[in-house]
Amino acid sequence: MRADTRKNLIEKGMRVGDTDMYDEDLVWSRNSRDKIDIGEVLTQVIRAMNKALPLSRKLRVLSIGSGSEPQFLILEPAFRGGMYLLDIDSVPLSIVRNRVQRQWIEHITTILADYNRVLVQPEKAEQFLKDKLDGRKMDLITLHHSLYYCEESVWKEFFESLYRIILARRGAIHAVMMASNSKDRYSTTWLYNHFAGKFFNCRNDQDMNSFGMELEKNRVFSKAKFSRQTHRVNFFIDDFEKFMAVIWMILLYPNVHKFTPEQKEEITDHIFDNFWIKKKPLVQMQDHLIIERNL
Repeated sequence: MRADTRKNLIEKGMRVGDTDMYDEDLVWSRNSRDKIDIGEVLTQVIRAMNKALPLSRKLRVLSIGSGSEPQFLILEPAFRGGMYLLDIDSVPLSIVRNRVQRQWIEHITTILADYNRVLVQPEKAEQFLKDKLDGRKMDLITLHHSLYYCEESVWKEFFESLYRIILARRGAIHAVMMASNSKDRYSTTWLYNHFAGKFFNCRNDQDMNSFGMELEKNRVFSKAKFSRQTHRVNFFIDDFEKFMAVIWMILLYPNVHKFTPEQKEEITDHIFDNFWIKKKPLVQMQDHLIIERNL
């Protein structure tokens, strides 16, 4: 490869870090197995619900941190009693609203809000239920890659609030996120721990598997059934700029970590040499946590 070509690609890979997170996530969704993996487990949860609940019951779902909801085609027909999409970003919600209007869908509600502010504390969750969810509890609550933006120190309070206040007497919670530990140097976890650790003395301490085991001991969830799964997801796209867009999303730049130009160049060089030239896919080990109540 010519030196000037490499230099141009490195420069483009550095600049693409300023891409909107919605666009970064779209690249990831279209070129990885992530949404298929989530859809497979989500379908298992819905099958359990359909088996346990009367077929005449119109189910309701709250998707927290929904984005533009790639699981739309699964959730929309299954939850005719109400589909509530909560996100802090107005861009993906506007895309959903456009689709809802275009296809004459009447049972979907978009909610622009920060779940840390409206759902973590019980009294605020009660108000949210009343004001935004029509006072009716949800049969399913999903947290698909949304817990990254919630401190693990409040996860216990958050899940207790969801379980006691928002979830119906018979229902389920499905959460998915990147595994906190991996020795695979081609994994999203390793990349985050390596570069966030090197430049910010920070590592991924959000361990959903361990959290799920602790939650099982919590008396609030004494009647709940827990299940945990870990799956491997691959990502690759034959476009270096778009590949780097996903890398910056994984490294939480710029909303969490503001890498310097020199740091960004080191990261981009690493991805170019270790992934791009070798055509190696980016690997994500992701944990699923399913909490079922009376199903």
